[in-house]
Amino acid sequence: MSRRAPEVTVRQLAPEERLRRLELMVTRRLDGMLQGQYLGLLPGPGSEFSGSREYRPGEDEVRWMDWAVTARTNVPHVREVDADRELTTWVLVDGSASMDFGTAEVEKRELAVAAVAAVGFLTAGAGNRLGAHVLRQDGIRRVPPRTGRVHLQALLHELLGADRDGESEEGADLATAIEGLQRSAVHRGLAVIVSDFLDDTGEDREPSWERPLKRLAARHQVLAVEVTDPRELELPDVGLITFVDPETGRRREVSTGNRKLRERYADAARQQREAVGDALRRSGASHLPLRTDRDWVADIVRYVLHQRRRASAAPARRRPMGGAG
Repeated sequence: MSRRAPEVTVRQLAPEERLRRLELMVTRRLDGMLQGQYLGLLPGPGSEFSGSREYRPGEDEVRWMDWAVTARTNVPHVREVDADRELTTWVLVDGSASMDFGTAEVEKRELAVAAVAAVGFLTAGAGNRLGAHVLRQDGIRRVPPRTGRVHLQALLHELLGADRDGESEEGADLATAIEGLQRSAVHRGLAVIVSDFLDDTGEDREPSWERPLKRLAARHQVLAVEVTDPRELELPDVGLITFVDPETGRRREVSTGNRKLRERYADAARQQREAVGDALRRSGASHLPLRTDRDWVADIVRYVLHQRRRASAAPARRRPMGGAG
């Protein structure tokens, strides 16, 4: 009786095979579950000003208030805009050391690549362009926005094979990367930030990336894709293990057999993730959490379907950015 060969995980494949596997996972399942030439990731208006109308409580966002007309008429008004026919999407991908971690089939970096592949597929269309900023160990790599499948594949290959051993460029953190993205994204469009958002996030202080993200969201529609791994949320009882901080290289031995320590770890991790979620909400970004141990394609599909339902319930003029479904 022959033994069945163990299934090869994505992480064990060569880079080209990993990229091909991830591409198939994204395109086959998303194409089958989401239909339409334009699939809009976020509901909302485009960028061309077309007039004003009276404010509708509970329906309109305060950030779209037309204060000049409101002051003249003493009646609250909001700006109306026409949806763009062509969409420029910018993605900022965190390729810092903390993303080189994973205890499931995919590590965080590979999940980030898959998220970018999904964004590229969902925003594909005639004239739509995709550009990227990649925060790497040796600095920030900028990829100009272009159209087409070949461009997307080249970008994914760049992300999957980014150098993991270089020294971090001084000042090249997530906040700096968001500021750089804001300078590059001249025209209104969609900005997608893919990160674990672990940069100096504490319970009692504002993350350094929150204010730059808030400024970015004031002009663009922003989707924050938060990538996490289950071992970042809770510790298993596996005895004495050595923790290594991927950003600094510091090591510390921890006895995971201590139940109180595991509880404190889980509580601290929960508070940290809540702080990230709160900061993203304050910034005005939409939040899509993805985990390496979950069916992330299904999570993306659920998110997109939810956004499309929101868009279809809104007035006809407020169509999903990038087109209608």
